[in-house]
Amino acid sequence: MLHTTHRTWWKTLIALALTAVMLFPIYWMVNVSLTRRESIRRGDLLPFDFTLGHYATVLSEQLPYLGTSLVVGLGTVALTLVVAMPAAYAIAKLALPWGNTLSFVLIVAQMVPAVVMSLGFYSIYSRLGMLNTIPGLIIADSTIAIPFAVMLFTAFMRGIPRELIQAAQLDGASTWRTFRSVVIPVSRNSMVTASLFAFLWAWSDFIFASTLNREGGELRPITMGIYNYIGAQNQEWGPMMATAVVASIPTALLLIAAQRYVAAGVTAGAVKD
Repeated sequence: MLHTTHRTWWKTLIALALTAVMLFPIYWMVNVSLTRRESIRRGDLLPFDFTLGHYATVLSEQLPYLGTSLVVGLGTVALTLVVAMPAAYAIAKLALPWGNTLSFVLIVAQMVPAVVMSLGFYSIYSRLGMLNTIPGLIIADSTIAIPFAVMLFTAFMRGIPRELIQAAQLDGASTWRTFRSVVIPVSRNSMVTASLFAFLWAWSDFIFASTLNREGGELRPITMGIYNYIGAQNQEWGPMMATAVVASIPTALLLIAAQRYVAAGVTAGAVKD
């Protein structure tokens, strides 16, 4: 018993040490954001020269970029759900002859680097006049989220009892009505999971934003707005870190609020009854 307690104590110590190492960059980001500019280079572990001025700068300068990121994130979520859910339903329940091939293509699509896709989008958007537009960013970000969402929904929908689908069909429901009235309501956890990941990908996107929305002015997302504090000769570390903190708050709140649904959604298709 003593040996087991001793071993558990060491595991706890190692876990705490690893957690501290992983969380230290977040702490340092907050620390720098609360330190006056002239004191940042001292590298104090605590913000002894405390200030909230960097956050005042961020709130006065970065709100348009935060608004753009919010619109792009929500638009990406909407487009991902509209495309991924019917596609997953067709693969999982409609016995498509090329369903397995499509699933393989989706896996391959996730292996394509975003930088390669951004070059293709740039060429297409320049011809269509969609550079420096919010719809262009939404479509580009959705190409990252949709393959993951389709695979997630497919795994979940394959676990929906066929008797539930057949009962709706016996009541005279069409394929679309069955999908809308039966499948969507029972897919809540998977919808929350797919929506969260789609929003996080869009919110943190830099490759597409820097390639497709380089001259968008206030239409640039927050990942590009932060570059206002990076110059050739000078970097405004305080406002930069304050922007990073402010940009992290919405995603942290979403993760906390949706963690129960995410855990259920990710494991929904792993075990069959």
